Amino acid sequence: MNRLFGAKSSAPKPTLNSAISNVDARIESIDVKLASINAELTTYQTKLSKMRDGPGKTAIKQKALKVLQRRKQYEAQRDQLQQQSWNMEQAGMMQDNLKNVMTTVDAMKMTSKSLKQQYGKINIDKIERMQDEMADLMDIGNDIQESIGRSYDVPEDVDEAELDAELEALGEEVEFESLGAESTPSFMVDEVPHFIDEPPQTNDKVKEAAG
Repeated sequence: MNRLFGAKSSAPKPTLNSAISNVDARIESIDVKLASINAELTTYQTKLSKMRDGPGKTAIKQKALKVLQRRKQYEAQRDQLQQQSWNMEQAGMMQDNLKNVMTTVDAMKMTSKSLKQQYGKINIDKIERMQDEMADLMDIGNDIQESIGRSYDVPEDVDEAELDAELEALGEEVEFESLGAESTPSFMVDEVPHFIDEPPQTNDKVKEAAG
């Protein structure tokens, strides 16, 4: 009925990865057969090396030639399948690259759209006016700093001789204070004041008076 009315098949469509997997499985199957053939050829080669020329050796040689021919066929089939697998892998890589390119293009479009929306809200004239105002404020600030940091010169009517005399007087005062700090205070000098008639008693006399 499906053939008559052309009904669609419900089987899933093969993908590129599944096709590559099927080809690789066939290659592995051929490799197994080739390994068996190589082992068979080794056996024949061992027998031929030990046999003398004759009908028996000729018969074994014919079998070995048939096995060798079969191996060449399998090798040719394996080479074709490997080429098919490689072609499909290249197609898969191209497909992945195309997807990456499309993703990059979409991202760039979204970014460009977003940038246009953001920059569209910016008024260049306002930014330039703000920059001019900032420059004016910086100039005003520099003028204020320069005015505050201005030094005051010594008046021209001040006599330098008077300044030298005042400086010398300050030096003498400092020297006098330093000498006074190094001298011993009067209350620490071991002298008898004028208002005391008797000299101070020694330690021995103090002990006798106490006894």
